[in-house]
Amino acid sequence: MLSYEQLSSKPRLFKSFTGLSVKQFDGIYKEIESKYTKYEIKRLSYKRNRERGIGAGRHFKLVIKDRVIMVLVYYRLYITYTLTEFLFGLDQSNVCRDIEKIESLIRECLPIPQKLYKVTKRLKTKEEVEQYFPGFMAFTDCSEQPIPRPKNRLRRRLYYSGKRKKHTVKNLYTTNQKELIIYKTKHKQVGRKHDYKIYKDNHPKLPNEVTSMYDLGFFGVETDYSKQKSSLPIKRKKNQILTKKEEEYNRNHSLRRIVVEHAICRLKKYRIMNDVFRNRLRKYDRISDMIAGLVNYRIINIC
Repeated sequence: MLSYEQLSSKPRLFKSFTGLSVKQFDGIYKEIESKYTKYEIKRLSYKRNRERGIGAGRHFKLVIKDRVIMVLVYYRLYITYTLTEFLFGLDQSNVCRDIEKIESLIRECLPIPQKLYKVTKRLKTKEEVEQYFPGFMAFTDCSEQPIPRPKNRLRRRLYYSGKRKKHTVKNLYTTNQKELIIYKTKHKQVGRKHDYKIYKDNHPKLPNEVTSMYDLGFFGVETDYSKQKSSLPIKRKKNQILTKKEEEYNRNHSLRRIVVEHAICRLKKYRIMNDVFRNRLRKYDRISDMIAGLVNYRIINIC
């Protein structure tokens, strides 16, 4: 049976299974443990007309630490509940219940993009801006993930991505040079929507000193948002060839913008963000927030 004691004795296996080193996990677990009692009281007090006192009823079979490990293993490997129950010695219904009941607490303890974005909107001095945006640079791009083919005809049209030739959901991300995810769309976007349309509907407001870098999928942003600093590659016109100088500019632009692709790659190493999303779509925003928070936590606490 998998447990913290068993996995932590093999650091390489621990990182492969959870996405965090043992030291990083211990750091986040301290915060989770300190907030757990208050969180459980709040969660159990939410029920109206509660007949039994808090603490009565069915208890969790796993200790808190092993429940957190189970959530991370599930996110990282995206195994089925059937295999998860076998690995952790639980019933399948308990796996679903244990993951769902502790997800919100883990999310609360992580540096999710929404928390960082609120901070960046309050930045005043150049020194504060440079702390979150080294070199006064930001990088924006979209990422999409396949979902099962919807049964409803209208939903099939909305979620079908002509680019991927699949039914997908999308998210818009903005990162800094350290690959820290500063902004993520609050709600999932349908696969049919173009990247630039998503950007216009969910436009992140960054400090005036920051230059945002995009790919050609966001062509037109310099005109539509003339007050902000933007940088795009040079687009080749019809029946024309780019000069060597323009090609060199585009190459340098790609080399600088690659950090957002690396950040999205970090997200997709958690297979729950890369494979076909089997869970209910109403859970997608919560799960994608947590994965982005785990990526940010790992970048902030490099060890």
